Amino acid sequence: MISEPSRHCTVELQALPSRIGQVRRIISAQLRYWHLDPLIDQAALGVTELLTNVHRHAQPDKSCTVEIELLLERLTVSVHDHDPRMPTVREASDSSTSGRGLALIAAVSESWGVRPRGGAGKVVWFTLPTPSLFATQPPHVLYGATTDGPFELSGIVAPEGASPSVARSVVVG
Repeated sequence: MISEPSRHCTVELQALPSRIGQVRRIISAQLRYWHLDPLIDQAALGVTELLTNVHRHAQPDKSCTVEIELLLERLTVSVHDHDPRMPTVREASDSSTSGRGLALIAAVSESWGVRPRGGAGKVVWFTLPTPSLFATQPPHVLYGATTDGPFELSGIVAPEGASPSVARSVVVG
């Protein structure tokens, strides 16, 4: 089930290896929709690590909920599972093939943590700062345009109460 209020997305699933890639694609698509493309790699990496932990360690089942929420200038990604045991950050040796997930999340996120869910499991979460949407975007380039166009825009007035929209374009190739 996917619910999608304006700045909130929830995905309920079984944390199986075959589903982790699907959730990564859902998270990536949602962040693109919110125009948060610079956060896709970090969010996808973090959610992969958290879902892998649920798959490997959660008891009594592998059902969980992934939630992403954009509030103010922070994106919060959280995974809720039914296992009340709290995860621990381990020191992995150079030759270890696992045990670095939470350390990796700590390295790529602004903050992270764990909180119990009242005897019904736990929530592991991390936050990412959102880029300033207006300060960091370069001017939009329209490929193939040879003139500014024949349009006289000085007399156009936005309807009352409407906020100006930002034009966006995509060039594939």
